[in-house]
Amino acid sequence: MTSADRPATRLATRLAFLVAGFGVACWAPLIPYAKARLAVDDGVLGLLLLCLGIGSVVAMLMTGVISARYGSKPIIVAGAIGMAAFLPLLAVASTPLSLGLALFVFGGALGSLDVAMNIHAVEVEKAAKKPLMSGFHGLYSVGGFVGSLFATFLLSLGVAPLPAMLLAALLMLVATVVIIPRLLVAVRAEGGPLIAVPRGFVLLLAVLTAIVFLVEGAVLDWGALYLTGAGLTAAAQGGLGYMLFSVAMTVMRLLGDAVVGRIGDRATLFWGSLIGIAGFAVVLLAPVAVVAMAGFLLVGVGLANVVPVLFRRAGSQTDMPVGLAVAAVTTAGYAGVLLGPAGIGFLAKLTSLPAALWLLTALLALVTLTAGRVAVRRN
Repeated sequence: MTSADRPATRLATRLAFLVAGFGVACWAPLIPYAKARLAVDDGVLGLLLLCLGIGSVVAMLMTGVISARYGSKPIIVAGAIGMAAFLPLLAVASTPLSLGLALFVFGGALGSLDVAMNIHAVEVEKAAKKPLMSGFHGLYSVGGFVGSLFATFLLSLGVAPLPAMLLAALLMLVATVVIIPRLLVAVRAEGGPLIAVPRGFVLLLAVLTAIVFLVEGAVLDWGALYLTGAGLTAAAQGGLGYMLFSVAMTVMRLLGDAVVGRIGDRATLFWGSLIGIAGFAVVLLAPVAVVAMAGFLLVGVGLANVVPVLFRRAGSQTDMPVGLAVAAVTTAGYAGVLLGPAGIGFLAKLTSLPAALWLLTALLALVTLTAGRVAVRRN
């Protein structure tokens, strides 16, 4: 058994995904506190939130190069510690400038950790010679759920934001201590370009990943607005669609390794995207709320394991060094989450929100149409 295939190494990889999801989810309940503390309007708050995304993208572009030279372990450790260190600062930053800088660094730590843990996951999965990527990504979703629940619970009990985030940071650091001795230590000395710009087969993977992440971002940012705007639910119940989508995606990712191992990458991409398309169609044609909710559930079930497969294919190609390829695909996906919802808003203003969502559904068909090429590509 190689070091990459040890149970301890798999545990460390799962914990890295868990820490990333937990840390970023702890920030979400702090946003209303930050807005009140700084006394800023929605426009300024939006610019501050963008700092997190910019920091993440900048770090992602650099992480593939650094990982190719020094391995993913030091980046995973630094990213996890960086998130833990800056999370409490997000609870006390007293000026827009200080919060913007803290969010930029926090986002950079998240982006570095995101890329490095996926590179590490690719190596662990290769050594295992069986699908593991869906389970790893499932732990990110679990971390997000636990982090959001943890922070919300403490804040609802009247615990001040700073001690709540200090406790969250302590838990992250404990997990990091557990991770450190179990991560792969191999140094990667790969050649290739110095920036993670996708090319060749990796460009296709990046485009498909951006589309799927765009869909996930659209469900989060526009799902509730569609349900309420279409008169299907009251505002208080608008978030149920995203909740069902998230639960379905998490469960299917935790079960996904067994599913993908049985049906293969091609079938996962083809049928998964097709089910996602059907789910969106159900949502957009639903006459009543319960049908729309079933549609959101279908979208989560269908798309859950598409991204893990795309990451696995990035790890198996040779058009680019693996570290750079994974970084490029991750950055493209994050760009889809950041820019996609705004693009949907622009299209919705020009046409209508249903029309914009139908266009998004059509984009998903690219995953269906290219499933064979992506899955059978041999380098």
